[in-house]
Amino acid sequence: MQRIGIIGVGEIGRAMVDGLCDGIEEPPEIYLSPRGARTAAELSERYESVQVCADNQEVVGRSEIVIIAVRRPDRHEALAGLRVDDGKIVVNVMAGVGNDDLRRTLATDAPLVRAIPLPAVRERRSVTVTYPSHPVVDGLFEHLGGALPVADEAAFNVFSALTGTLTTHYSYLATLGSWAISRGIAADDADRYVRGLFQGVGRSLSDETRSLHQLAADHETPGGSNERIRTRWFDTANSEALTSALDGLLADLT
Repeated sequence: MQRIGIIGVGEIGRAMVDGLCDGIEEPPEIYLSPRGARTAAELSERYESVQVCADNQEVVGRSEIVIIAVRRPDRHEALAGLRVDDGKIVVNVMAGVGNDDLRRTLATDAPLVRAIPLPAVRERRSVTVTYPSHPVVDGLFEHLGGALPVADEAAFNVFSALTGTLTTHYSYLATLGSWAISRGIAADDADRYVRGLFQGVGRSLSDETRSLHQLAADHETPGGSNERIRTRWFDTANSEALTSALDGLLADLT
């Protein structure tokens, strides 16, 4: 596998390093920026193939694939003056930053590929959306759970908006636990039960022979408890509010 550089070692950068190195007999050489110094140092201590560079320019110079994972508001400061040779491959994982924007910042003719890696890449179980399709980049994400190339940036932005629902899902689960606690259930018991309940739901998603609508129907009995909560809580108004929130996020990402 090619030499890989990561500029911006936050949660996604850490997850990618874990996915590429943990338990791998011959992991790739990975070069990390000093940005996110504590995390970068921890990773370099854990994996022999990971090194922390003095600055971002050294990351670029040592790497064939350069992954840019800084936060959107920090990109101009982090990338100012960075020289990227045309022979490099740049992977842009910054939410809401298009390739045209990044190309202007970097002033390079190197191939630019947008990607949406999720934290589950650390377990090599996450499908990563890419645009435009590039054999080297798609191959990289195949090692991390799979690549899903899309036809245009408009489609890419739709998938990017969907990722904005992750913490809402966690908050939903936390609300369920809090409700049980308020009804006298011990906190540890509520937490354990909610986790187990939805870990089972997560495993059912691996059955790709059934659509998501079919999975929902298969877990629901007419007039039963699941139908009651779905129809009384996730009603038309609730569904429309979610759609409106997603539309607003998509507009910001476009």
